Amino acid sequence: MQKYIVDRIESGIAVCEKDDGEMINIPIEKLPVDTGEGSIIIVDNNGIMKLETKEEKARKSELFSLQNNLFDN
Repeated sequence: MQKYIVDRIESGIAVCEKDDGEMINIPIEKLPVDTGEGSIIIVDNNGIMKLETKEEKARKSELFSLQNNLFDN
């Protein structure tokens, strides 16, 4: 199983970061519907991709808290 985090989308290409920090490009049409910047995509051993929304929401919430703490000080 592999996990990717979508860093950005440019000209129909999703620039994704793998667990090891390597960046790869994936055509957006190959990704699940509703994939966007910050999405977490899990690819199973059969090559099936799905969005990991629970982890994505937790990650975004943590980043929001860090940002608020940074600007509140």
